[in-house]
Order: sequence, then structure tokens, then C-alpha cells
Amino acid sequence: GTMHTRETAKDRKSEIGKMALDIAFEFGPDRVTTGMIAEKLGLTQPAIYKHFPKKSDIWTDVAQFLSEQIIKNIATINKLALPPMSHIKALVLGHLEVIQENPALPEFMVTHNTSDVQTELRESIQLAMISFRSELEDAVKFAINQRVFRDNLNPADAAMLIFGVIQSLVLRMMVTRDPAVLLVDGERLLNLQLAGFTIIGDNT
Repeated sequence: GTMHTRETAKDRKSEIGKMALDIAFEFGPDRVTTGMIAEKLGLTQPAIYKHFPKKSDIWTDVAQFLSEQIIKNIATINKLALPPMSHIKALVLGHLEVIQENPALPEFMVTHNTSDVQTELRESIQLAMISFRSELEDAVKFAINQRVFRDNLNPADAAMLIFGVIQSLVLRMMVTRDPAVLLVDGERLLNLQLAGFTIIGDNT
């Protein structure tokens, strides 16, 4: 009945969005066309217009999806009520996992395209990233309060350095085009960075 049709439409929409992201990672967001998406999915272009009348509608959906993934990671980690150090690690590694699964995400943050679509997309993701960064800063404050990190540590600076680990990994992924580097090296680099904040070296 209608429920099934709606479900299938929803799946098809996310399939189109996911393909748009894959192409964006491979060729850059500006190069994505509905024709390319249709071809890769074995669909006709009209089949895509049925779900997304304009190409910009695809990006609106994609932006919402990516922002949701970032926010969902924060919510998931917060529910676990982990000790300070584990909390920070889980936040960061969870975020890296979101990027590894959607490696085009950073492309939208650095793209110089000034089209309204890309701008809207960037702003939507940026809002989610602001939440992530303030979450990270709260986590650092918590670690200081719990005497896991030194009390003379500036939480904003520490959060920025932790975020810097993510950024350097992302930058390398954009050069190597290999999303696997994120989690492979992420944990090791993160541990190295966090060790510098602790009171007695490394108390994981």
C-alpha cells in the first residue's frame, strides 16, 4: 500500500543523495550533474526529477543528512555518560567515522563555489560543526573539573588543538583520496595530543 511506496521513495531519495555525495567526493561538488547520478544508479533523469524537482533539492537533502549525522554522533556519545577521557575520544572518533562514511563532507566546507546551494549546504553543516566544537570544549572543561586534565589548561585552546587533529587528518584524506586514513591514524594522533593535557602523562 501507500506505506510501502513511501518507504521505497524514501530509500530512493537517500540513494540519490548518497550517490551525489560519492560523485562529489570523486569529482568535486560543482561537477555533479543529475545526468551522472542517473547513469550511476541506472535511472533516467526524469526518475530523479520525480524525487528532486531541482538539483538544489538534492543538496538540501544531503546537507540535512550530513548535519544530522554530526549531531547524532554527539547525542549517541552523550547518552553513554563516559569518563572524561573516553568521552573526548568517543566524540572525536565518532566524528571521524561520520566523515569516513561520507568523505565528501569536507569538500563542501572548503569549496569556493558561491552558488546559493553550496552556501546553504555549507551553512547547514557549519551549524552542526559549531555544536560539535562546543561539545568538545565542554568535554575538555569536564576533564579539567574531574582533574584528568591540568587545571591551568585553556579549554578553548585545548578543544582547538583536538579539532586540529581532525582537520589535519581530513586534509590528508582530501589529498590521498583515501578515507581509511581517518580512523587508522586518528586514534593514535588523538592519544598523542591528549597526553599533553593530562596531569600525570597518560591516565586513560
